[in-house]
Amino acid sequence: MAQRPLITARDLEGVESPVIPRGAILTPLARDLLRKRGIEPEVCGRPAAASDPLVVGNWKSHKTLPEARAFAEELRAAARPGGVALVICPPHTALATLADALRGVAEVGSQDISAHGEGAHTGEVAARHLVDAGCRFAIVGHSERRHAGETDALVGRKLRRALAAGLRPILCVGETAEERRAGRAESVVSRQLEVLGGLEPARLEQVLVAYEPRWAIGSGQTPTPDEVESMLAHASAALARGADPAAAQRVPVLYGGSVKPSNAAELLGLPSCGGALVGGAALKVASFLGIARAAPGASG
Repeated sequence: MAQRPLITARDLEGVESPVIPRGAILTPLARDLLRKRGIEPEVCGRPAAASDPLVVGNWKSHKTLPEARAFAEELRAAARPGGVALVICPPHTALATLADALRGVAEVGSQDISAHGEGAHTGEVAARHLVDAGCRFAIVGHSERRHAGETDALVGRKLRRALAAGLRPILCVGETAEERRAGRAESVVSRQLEVLGGLEPARLEQVLVAYEPRWAIGSGQTPTPDEVESMLAHASAALARGADPAAAQRVPVLYGGSVKPSNAAELLGLPSCGGALVGGAALKVASFLGIARAAPGASG
């Protein structure tokens, strides 16, 4: 599967007439630099938030380095579908290894990111270090981090750190079972999306949103397709109300929560679904690719 190249501002330095490959992902600073030269980034290829569905595998605290290498070898040897972007988010210990092993096969993302820059922050992994390890994406606000006490304010700071470093943040939003029973699912998601307020359009276009009903994570329970579509559409509408509408349309909204090959076609085929954030089913190549092949437009 051909992967979209990432173009940073550094790639454009000293290049008078840059040739941007069609479909390339441009970091916010690269887009700004092109605009200062009178070049509209969209004419170089499709916009940064491309239309291909994304299937993001979140390994959580699974896989040793030998196991991660074995997964990468199997994925590289497998028949992979075209028209789908693959992302693997392993433990931090495997980031650099997988970024190298999966080059040209899948992108690599982090499961979290520090809200701080480099410095005296024991136990934190700064955005610069993630980029240095080969990351292109960073999950922020995952339900398991929120359960550990992360607030919307902290999630917002992490998201901005990711953007400033040229990473594409995957902002996770979603309600608990109690909030859904109380009829507050939509208001909770709207509140969580407020962290995107104030972002300039070029930066907003780099964001991905993942709707994960917190009660469905790892439970085997999945909302009905109608319930999922309703919440995905609500998230997109809330984005358009709170930000530049044109830029908001370029933000993919993924679904996460007990996604597996048996339900992937139904979920990924929903009108408002831009892809999937996958947990347990991403630990095996066969099930991960089974989900990717179920995406609309997937080929091969």
